Amino acid sequence: MTLHYSVLASGSSGNAIYIKTEKTRLLVDAGLSGKKLEQLFAEIGENPGGLNAILITHEHSDHIKGLGVMARRYAVPVYANAKTWFELDRLCGKIDVEQKFHFERGQTLTLGDIDIESYGISHDAVEPMAFCFFHGGKKLSIATDLGYVSEKIKGTLRDSQVLIFEANHDVEMLRMSRYPWNIKRRILSDVGHLSNEASGEALADIITDATQKVYLAHLSQDNNLRDLARMTVEQILREEDVPVNQQVTLHDTYPDRPTKLVAV
Repeated sequence: MTLHYSVLASGSSGNAIYIKTEKTRLLVDAGLSGKKLEQLFAEIGENPGGLNAILITHEHSDHIKGLGVMARRYAVPVYANAKTWFELDRLCGKIDVEQKFHFERGQTLTLGDIDIESYGISHDAVEPMAFCFFHGGKKLSIATDLGYVSEKIKGTLRDSQVLIFEANHDVEMLRMSRYPWNIKRRILSDVGHLSNEASGEALADIITDATQKVYLAHLSQDNNLRDLARMTVEQILREEDVPVNQQVTLHDTYPDRPTKLVAV
């Protein structure tokens, strides 16, 4: 009754997360080339040919770049909500109708021996969503690509043993960057991405006695640093009396290599 996971890649350039049990193997997003995804699977000793499903959070390219290739090459069922499918149909090439399944926001879906709860997030996509995974009394939750964290989302994420949570940018690095102002404004908006500070503040409200690990995810390669993100979040959590490095440990993710395949 073990739930294993690896953040295959996370960042502005591409995102994919692998989740498996003895019976079920899932990929959340496929935001890198098919070749790169196959390489990442090989690095953790897994075969994408064993996937039972791919779940899509939203239609931005850093989450679907390799979807068409992976779906066609391995004949994997793909789950997304109706509005996202409308975008995927024009962005990913042909995916056989037998492989296309609808999974709407606010629904619970059972795939094999994993229960999956979807929930809506605030991001500038047509109908973005994220997921919580339940198996054997354990809960793993993903929360990236959200401009702010509502009280409803905080409640959805509480009591997760593992959180894969966005810490996208340092606000000052972003403001001083060469990005055009309209891009900066988008990132900083309520439908953009969470800053390191906003991530720490939200996590302080989300972490409970059940929480064991937090993976800081979707870091900007231009406007953040892993050490800075971890230091900022850790400082805020300590100020809020969260037992960092005792009960809860913070972990890095990478844009080009996977985290270890470990159990919740």
